[in-house]
Amino acid sequence: MLARDIRLAHRLGFTVMRTKMPVITDDLAPVKNWREIIKMALPLAEKLGIKMCPEIHTPTNLKGQMVADFVDFIKETGTKNFGLNIDFSVFRTEFGENEYKDPHYTANVPEDLIPLLPYIYCCHAKFIHMSDDFEETTIPYKEIIQVLKDHNWDGYLLSEYEGADKYDPGYEVGQTLRKQHIMLKNYIGD
Repeated sequence: MLARDIRLAHRLGFTVMRTKMPVITDDLAPVKNWREIIKMALPLAEKLGIKMCPEIHTPTNLKGQMVADFVDFIKETGTKNFGLNIDFSVFRTEFGENEYKDPHYTANVPEDLIPLLPYIYCCHAKFIHMSDDFEETTIPYKEIIQVLKDHNWDGYLLSEYEGADKYDPGYEVGQTLRKQHIMLKNYIGD
């Protein structure tokens, strides 16, 4: 299955792909044999120039064991074809009254990214609520982007809308997405 995904990513012209591994706990720990799975896929990923990146998503702690295990694997193998995809939900600080908040969740701070930046190839630039003045009100984007800029991070930001209305019939995310892109342009600059 992973080999098929790598071939498909390559065929479509992608160089980075989200690596979907089954998880075995509520805090998103991957299957116990994930190292073997990735090691078997590395030769094909290297041959086709694909970087496999598991998504680091809420409620994951960026200083936790799972992330440390991924980084240790990268260091041990020396691979450039396995890295991290940080979902900005790990920085979320605000939740609405009717929104579920994992009881074990503690927001990471943007500075937690710094030691991980050499291993981060892409980020899910999650946005939940964009204000009319082009600010994401639940995630500290200004600080996150500043960390990325200060450390000359050279990866991809992938817009991902997770607003409560995303499944409403007829809802169009276009205007909300445009607001996010204006915000990103303001923070990143030209």
